Amino acid sequence: MIPQWKIYPRSQGHSTVYLQNVVTDPSITVGEYTTYDDFVNDPREFQKNNVLYHYPVNQERLVIGKFCSIACGAKFLFNSANHAMAPLTTYPFPIFFEEWDLDVGQVAEAWDNKGDIVVGNDVWIGYEAVILAGVTIGDGAIIGARAVVTKDVPPYTIVGGVPAQPIRKRFSEDTIGRLLVLCWWDWPPEKIKAVLPAIWSGDVAALERIER
Repeated sequence: MIPQWKIYPRSQGHSTVYLQNVVTDPSITVGEYTTYDDFVNDPREFQKNNVLYHYPVNQERLVIGKFCSIACGAKFLFNSANHAMAPLTTYPFPIFFEEWDLDVGQVAEAWDNKGDIVVGNDVWIGYEAVILAGVTIGDGAIIGARAVVTKDVPPYTIVGGVPAQPIRKRFSEDTIGRLLVLCWWDWPPEKIKAVLPAIWSGDVAALERIER
């Protein structure tokens, strides 16, 4: 477990932070060892600069798993960035309730609410990628630089482009299934440290032998 006081994983250079220890919004949950790197802005301001249109009225959540790597400029766009599509106009009249004598309690009707953003474990989100509301990203996935993710990403799938499309699977379906059973990211740090050579070399069988 990372001590609550530890913000920076490296003693030299403060562009990378453990997100778990800089996020204060209770509607944002971040798993252990997940990092955010920002060489433009203070990475401690992730909550302010990278989680956008995230307002309490929607009761929406950002959930990020363990051991994720989030690159500089990645953005999570929540529901208030949407405009309602069912009306005859996309102009957000309910937001300007005072101007149009509307009920303030109906302000959330100005946009389509697609739900939470959920990011699994061991996910790499590339430079300036954008994740939209309602998207779930599976364990082990990779989001390419400047991709715009509009729909769910399966585990261990590489996606890229605008809108993001699958490029390929990282591993065979057999290996992916075995990794999802192992869930090594839930192991104690001491156990992970002991098997890092196997993780780094791609030796799934070695992890399975240790798990047994």
